[in-house]
Amino acid sequence: MTKIGFNVLAWSAVVSEDLNPIADRLKKIGYDGVECFVGAAEDPAAYRNFGRHAADLGLGMTAVTVVSPETNPVSKSAAVRGKALERIKWCIDRSHDLGATILCGPFHSAHAHFSRQPAQDDEYGRAAELLHDAGVYAAQADIILAPEALNRFECYLCNTAEQLYRLVNMAGHPNVRAMFDTHHANVEEKSYTAALDTLKSVLAHVHISENDRGTPGGSHLPWEEIFAKLADLEYDGWLTIEAFSRNDPDFANSIGVWREYNDPWDIAEDGFKFIERMSAKHFV
Repeated sequence: MTKIGFNVLAWSAVVSEDLNPIADRLKKIGYDGVECFVGAAEDPAAYRNFGRHAADLGLGMTAVTVVSPETNPVSKSAAVRGKALERIKWCIDRSHDLGATILCGPFHSAHAHFSRQPAQDDEYGRAAELLHDAGVYAAQADIILAPEALNRFECYLCNTAEQLYRLVNMAGHPNVRAMFDTHHANVEEKSYTAALDTLKSVLAHVHISENDRGTPGGSHLPWEEIFAKLADLEYDGWLTIEAFSRNDPDFANSIGVWREYNDPWDIAEDGFKFIERMSAKHFV
């Protein structure tokens, strides 16, 4: 059975006790789990405390993170790549503190940092080597790393499912798999079905994200096709809503969110009903 999650970035990038009432309400709506951003809060205790709160509610946990130019896995500098591995290991530790089973995101390369040329073979090689080493570390915590393909305006290394599959295959570790995000695929993929088929052997996590990052459902995205293909692949992992707002201005500014799409609680309520309805139709 698939599980339905909600990414609390709609409220805050910072893990703290302020997320407790949000988790409480998400549980009441019917969510199976929550997803937290790892990195904005530095205190390990904050992750442990919120992880315990979520576990006490019976909520599962996943995590998401990014890396910066100072910790860029594709850098030519061995020192920078060393910092990248240490930072990803730190994020794995914090994900473990949360009780997360998956750490996803575009941590294959620095977010919104461009080289002004297409991705090079040696960059894939450097990223793959680092992800392999990170996978070895993640295996000790029983965490799956699920790097993500982002649209061309946010990264250049992995924009498509084909590029992401190449990278995961090069990494060559069972704890390094792939995430699929419906928002980014809307920009970069010719076909959702073909993209998901490309990732079928390594798919570990799915973000259900609207084209505008608002409430899933009711847009031009081919939701029937997406859910039908996931069912065809017998996908049984998380279907996690990733939607954004300006509730956390620092985070919103960093990803170019300049307006409100829908109220986060409307997204949570209506998005849950949408995924439930589509799952019942396609997965049963």
